[in-house]
Amino acid sequence: MAVYLDHNATTPLAPEVVEAMTAALRDVFGNASSVHRFGQRARAAVDDARAAVAALIGADPVEVVFTSGGTEADNFALRGAADVLGPAGRTHLVVSAIEHEAVLQTARSLQKRGWDLTLVPVDASGVVSAQAVCAAVRADTALVSVMHANNEIGTIQPIVEIAAAARARGALVHTDAVQTVGKIPVEVGALGVDLLSLTAHKFHGPKGAGALWIRRGVKLAPLLTGGRQERSRRAGTENVPAIVGLGAAARLAAGKLAMEGTRQAALRDRLERGILEGIRHTTAHGAAAPRVPNTTNISFEGVEAEALLIALDLEDIAVSTGSACSSGTLEPSHVLRAMGLSAHRVQSSLRFSLGQGTTATDIDRVLAVLPGLVERLRNLG
Repeated sequence: MAVYLDHNATTPLAPEVVEAMTAALRDVFGNASSVHRFGQRARAAVDDARAAVAALIGADPVEVVFTSGGTEADNFALRGAADVLGPAGRTHLVVSAIEHEAVLQTARSLQKRGWDLTLVPVDASGVVSAQAVCAAVRADTALVSVMHANNEIGTIQPIVEIAAAARARGALVHTDAVQTVGKIPVEVGALGVDLLSLTAHKFHGPKGAGALWIRRGVKLAPLLTGGRQERSRRAGTENVPAIVGLGAAARLAAGKLAMEGTRQAALRDRLERGILEGIRHTTAHGAAAPRVPNTTNISFEGVEAEALLIALDLEDIAVSTGSACSSGTLEPSHVLRAMGLSAHRVQSSLRFSLGQGTTATDIDRVLAVLPGLVERLRNLG
């Protein structure tokens, strides 16, 4: 019996999404910029998906720009703002220390171009202080970027307070909401941000489809230039089937948010409690802070996380050591390091992330298999 607990890396496509994309691939082949009926049918499919995404985050459809995913949306937010505000003398960025690499590496790239960058630390629970962010904002700050929830430990950041403080001082505010949209209610108006990134494959949609929400009136320089697609904000022929899949996933998520959040939180808590009570010398990271309902990150003292991951994989149980975008590197988690964890705890930590397909039987299997694997690896050490 296979158990998949790596939904923060990616999620399986929902059957309804597969059906919608299959129909689009087969029947909606026109170019959405063409004026004939084939093109207009594609345009209608794109507009329908845009409306579904907007409804999921409480936005106006005209504020939603489709991208190839969260990384492009993050790049568009940071680079687009920099290109507009930099010439006006605003050349300072404020970013939290636990951002996804798509934000961190983009910020560092701008730093190499002469921008000032302030990395705001987090506390031991993995939460950035709104006061610390506010203190970092200067008269020349162009943009503040703080993720809505962390991809490795699931902690939800105080975006409402951060946005209010930063915008009051004239800075734009971006939040990477890749790990919250489709999992918990997200309302752009309530958050008070100017820019928000999301991607389909984190809530049972396709890879290669995402969006950047841009508050009406906010000016960004486009990353891609050429045609006038996306109201001249992102050039290139639209990937209609992927966009249709994003729209279908958004509609499904909107109908399941409350029920799924409660269900997954109960399963996550059961898994976490079972590990902490059943396996000695284990610690859950960020558990004292508000978290998305599907995520727990736990260290297993005396065990190398990658060895445990492989042992679980041999049992057909999939988990991760952190961000999938950082896999294959020897660098320890920058998120756990930013929280002040010791090197051995960072290197002994696994992330378990649940999804719509996770069942109580899955949790039971993990709790039955995991203690023996941990004990065996500890004995080998």
